[in-house]
Amino acid sequence: MSVEQLITEKLTAALSPSHLEVINESNNHHVPPNSETHFKVIITSAAFEGKRLLGRHRAVNEALADEFANGLHALSMHTFTPEEWLVESNVPDSPKCKG
Repeated sequence: MSVEQLITEKLTAALSPSHLEVINESNNHHVPPNSETHFKVIITSAAFEGKRLLGRHRAVNEALADEFANGLHALSMHTFTPEEWLVESNVPDSPKCKG
């Protein structure tokens, strides 16, 4: 199973998102071809209600602890409540970091 699939499955199980995008951005970095080390996650979940940004990021990090321990190097997180997502569904593009 790919890292992208694992991230999708684990975040779905842990946070029951109403919207989830898992984007492999490894090709934007100086890593070997077909790497799965750098990802961007856009996630909308009622589980984020009443949580500040740090609490939301902790919830995502906890769900993906095994992936970080096994080679996931970077994760860009954009976390929203369903209400926030209705108002602000615009997520900035990630920079091209290739050196």
